[in-house]
Amino acid sequence: MVIPLRICLVVLFAVLVVFQTLSFPGQFAARAAESPQFAPLRWPATALAAFWLLCAEVVIVATWALLSRVRADRIFTTSSLVWVDVIVGAIAAAWVVLVGVVAWVGSVADEERGPVMLLLLVPTLVVAVVGLLMVVMRALLRAATTLRTDMDAVI
Repeated sequence: MVIPLRICLVVLFAVLVVFQTLSFPGQFAARAAESPQFAPLRWPATALAAFWLLCAEVVIVATWALLSRVRADRIFTTSSLVWVDVIVGAIAAAWVVLVGVVAWVGSVADEERGPVMLLLLVPTLVVAVVGLLMVVMRALLRAATTLRTDMDAVI
C-alpha cells in the first residue's frame, strides 16, 4: 500500500501547488475585479489560502518521510516521532489561524455573514479532531517504539 499512497501524495501535492500558485491567487484577483467591495480582502485571502495549503504540503512531506521509514522497517524509532511532531505542528498552525479567521468573521458578522460563521465552525472542528487524532497516534507510536526498543534489548 505504500506505493499507491505515494502516488496519491505526489498527485495531491502537485494539485495543492497549482492551487497555491495559480488558482487561488487568480480567483481572488478576479473576485476583487468583479466586486470592488471585496478588493481589500484579496491579499489577506490569498495569504490565508497559501498558508493553509502550505500546512497541507508540510503534512504530505512528513507523511512521505514516515512512509520511507515504514518501507525500511524503521518506523518504530524515536526519529520517527520528529516527523509526527511536524504533522502535529502543521495541523496546529492551520487550526490556530483558522480560529483567528473564525474570530474575525464573528466580530464583523451581521445577518448576511452569520451563516458563514456557522459554516466556518465545521472545518474548525474537523481540523481540531484531526490534530487531536494525530496526538493520539503519536502517543501510540511512542508506546510501540518503547515496546520495540525493550524487545530488541531482550533479544
